[in-house]
Amino acid sequence: MFTKKPPLGWNSWNTFGNDISEELLMQTADAMVKKGLKDAGYEYVVIDDCWSLRERDEKGDIVTDPVKFPHGMKYLADYIHSKGLKFGMYSCAGVKTCAGYPSSYHNEFRDAKLFASFDVDFLKYDFCNVPQGSNGPLLYHTMGMALKESGRDILFSACNWGSDHVETWIRSCGAGMYRSTGDINDNFASVRDIALSQVDKLAYSGVGCYNDIDMLIVGMYNRGNVKNGGCTDVDYKTHFSVWCVFGSPLMIGCDVRNVNDVSLELMKNKDLLRINQDEECRTAFVCGDNGNKGLCFFRHLSDNEYALMFVNFADEEAEIKLDLTNIGLWDGCGHGLCCRDVFTNEKIVIERTKTEKLAAHDSKVFLCKTVSI
Repeated sequence: MFTKKPPLGWNSWNTFGNDISEELLMQTADAMVKKGLKDAGYEYVVIDDCWSLRERDEKGDIVTDPVKFPHGMKYLADYIHSKGLKFGMYSCAGVKTCAGYPSSYHNEFRDAKLFASFDVDFLKYDFCNVPQGSNGPLLYHTMGMALKESGRDILFSACNWGSDHVETWIRSCGAGMYRSTGDINDNFASVRDIALSQVDKLAYSGVGCYNDIDMLIVGMYNRGNVKNGGCTDVDYKTHFSVWCVFGSPLMIGCDVRNVNDVSLELMKNKDLLRINQDEECRTAFVCGDNGNKGLCFFRHLSDNEYALMFVNFADEEAEIKLDLTNIGLWDGCGHGLCCRDVFTNEKIVIERTKTEKLAAHDSKVFLCKTVSI
């Protein structure tokens, strides 16, 4: 499937891991509609690992776990589609999935047809238990071709964790998004490490194939499958802001049935989603650097707008300075930036330089236009 903007949705793994069921997925779809996430643009409801039995059937097909999903996957897909949402599933390029369930190694075309028969719209394709000596890129090329042969338009989400310089070849295998990092954990150190690891790879992301820097942890508060210390609301604000400005796919990882209002409103922030979903899909670049304690990013948007983000990745207060020369507005050019804070709506004009003093882990994001000065 070709997609013109980074995909948005929900995935079961971060909170639920193995503890998934038909009821959970249906309730999640209901909650996404009721809480306004569907209207905000989140459309995929994705089952991650652990959905099947441990062995294939006599025909060689993966068997849906009848206890977890008593009515089968087609029934679940129909329900999710009835809510105006799309349905996603999971497999893996190795001989077993990461949790040890049947995987698609040398079964790519069979499994793709099975997924298509379920009316799947999205496939997350992991990279565990790949036989030694296998050609990783070719495994993804094979599944890319299998999905096209399946008879259904399925978004191919390649999850090889950044192996084999994935950013340099993944577009060529038909993927619509690709994981470029290891797994996220629910703490700010994980957010920071992932973000900083991608600064020199942002330019590889673009229309049709997006750099996926892993699923969101917003709203988890040290609960669920990837809990590891938890985050504050400030941490989550910066996490979500960075993912939006970087143009990453946004796959919610918390329990949306019970998400609190602070996290819900953050994930529905219209300005941040407008930046993430900008139709030109241009990438951000660093325009201010305080030794990785704090960074400033700038991104061209459509309609003559720009996004500007100051981020303090440090565990103490830090200052980040922007000099407009670093975005191309040289001293004396007669132009500055008129900026609006996406959280407070405060407006400021930057004529030459701007220094933001931010608390630990905090950030500021502005929507900007050039202005004569």
